[in-house]
Amino acid sequence: MIPPDAVRETLADAQAMGQRMLRLHLPFVGELKHYNRAKFRADLIAGATLTLVSIPQAIGFALILNLPPQNVIVSLVIGGFVGALFFSSHHHVFGPTSSISLITAATIAAYASLGLPPLQLAVFLALMIGAMQFLAGLLNFGEITKFISRSVVVAYSAGIGLLLVATQLHNLLGYDAALGQSFSRNLWQAVAFTLEREVSYWAVGTGVLTLVVFWLVRRFRPHWPEALIGLAVMGAAARLVTLVHPGLSLRLVRDEGALGAVLPTWSGFHWSAQTWEVFLDLFKTAVAISILGLLEASAITKGLAGKSGQKIEPNQELAGMGLANIACGLFGGVPGSSSFARSAVNFQSGARTQISSMLSSGVVLVVLLFITPIFNFIPVAALAAHLIRVGLKMLNWHQIRICLRSTRSDAAVLGITLLAALFLKLDTAIYTGIGVALILFLQKTSTPILVEYTFNESGNLAALDHPGARAHPAISIIHVEGDLYFGAADLFQEQVRQLAEDQTIKVFILRMKNARHLDASTVMALENLHAYLRQTGRHLLISGVSEAVSRVLRDSGLSRTIGPGFIFGADVNPTLSTKRALAFATTLLHTQTADVRIFYDRPQEN
Repeated sequence: MIPPDAVRETLADAQAMGQRMLRLHLPFVGELKHYNRAKFRADLIAGATLTLVSIPQAIGFALILNLPPQNVIVSLVIGGFVGALFFSSHHHVFGPTSSISLITAATIAAYASLGLPPLQLAVFLALMIGAMQFLAGLLNFGEITKFISRSVVVAYSAGIGLLLVATQLHNLLGYDAALGQSFSRNLWQAVAFTLEREVSYWAVGTGVLTLVVFWLVRRFRPHWPEALIGLAVMGAAARLVTLVHPGLSLRLVRDEGALGAVLPTWSGFHWSAQTWEVFLDLFKTAVAISILGLLEASAITKGLAGKSGQKIEPNQELAGMGLANIACGLFGGVPGSSSFARSAVNFQSGARTQISSMLSSGVVLVVLLFITPIFNFIPVAALAAHLIRVGLKMLNWHQIRICLRSTRSDAAVLGITLLAALFLKLDTAIYTGIGVALILFLQKTSTPILVEYTFNESGNLAALDHPGARAHPAISIIHVEGDLYFGAADLFQEQVRQLAEDQTIKVFILRMKNARHLDASTVMALENLHAYLRQTGRHLLISGVSEAVSRVLRDSGLSRTIGPGFIFGADVNPTLSTKRALAFATTLLHTQTADVRIFYDRPQEN
């Protein structure tokens, strides 16, 4: 029969989880209570600056996807607006990203045989991803981001920053490069073209001048939006120069794909038998992209929250991304995710609330409807200089130093994740970082070290100074401290079994006062140890048992197997339980005294 206490505890846990699930609200509404003109001005400036970066990026993603720019712009406008309605982060920006665009492009190419047009495949994929992410957010799956090491987040953010820098080098230096090149290939080309002097001095000069304008604004008007002013100045200057020198070899935004006026329109969704077949074929890909979106959102929001000090609700971010992707699909847009670059721009531009991203969606429409020709004249090299600046700022040197100096495990996770982000696919990189962090954590917490102790002449516990001079005891006390979950169970059992090979030890006392988190693996290890000792005519006692440990032993049935008289509960006096176990052990040995060895599980150093 299940104990009533266990039933009540289970019901309490279920109720607490239920209160956290199926909860969704609009965080920006709370911001409106204290919204003022200063916040609106900051959000508008950040939204306008965000627009200048978002539209050229959308053109690039359209080239990757080989789809019309209008459908990528829809994802930028509709997805960005809907996501901001539900995001708890002030700076989190949703929209098309390089990682999602590359995966979507590969999916479209792989499933071209399904018979659906590429755009319809992309739209259907957006709907599937959105539904999965929204459901995961409602069911509290966003909480799993708490188990992602900060070292992984710091390294992944730094890797994205360096990738962003590398992808913009050809635009800054003024030479052509293929889309989707690797980090090393981008660097090698930049070095090779520079050494061979095949770079465009107009592009380099434009980029350097852009950075100078940024510096001047920041130096003399630190509260002004240097990115917005700098790009606007360079756009106006480029427009004048092209009027004077029409044949000037300076790439402009219009050269990457001229923008035209476009308004998002409702497309809806139509289910058919063919749609069901596509759903089954795309299901695994949609799950993978959904998980990647969750991890990217976690990395972005945690990184920005560390700078802003804001409290983030992971489930809101996940559900918001889901609704944004659903909206993208219903309006004929491509899948999107959390954007590192645009979120960083939003933060660095001084955004105060989520309204900055909503305003950016509106500004995008205004730009496309009314001032598209002016926007088309911003030099690509100026945008490249700005993005390189953003990428370098994504390297948080303070946090990197902390990760490198804290523990060897953190340094290893940082290095491996960073290298994976630079030389592997982005989804593979973040999985690699999380996996390495988990492996190192399990290794750290599952390697018990036993140190031999004994009673000194004063009756106190003390380590042996000369292990070779110790006596052969009949009773061995093993002090167990730490987490005895599945990762430590086998090693714990193996080390105790090695001690049990000494046949002169007739009674083992496991002092488990500081043992925590016992599970089924630990119970089975203890059961095997008990069976082994009984087969050889020896005994196992357990002392210092806390209420939590006692509940596991009782519910699993191990207490009955070992015998209630062989288990001693914890007392106020930390050594009293072990003394009672020791007295019982001497009774079992039919003697009044016994030599005693005590093994203390010393915490492992990093």
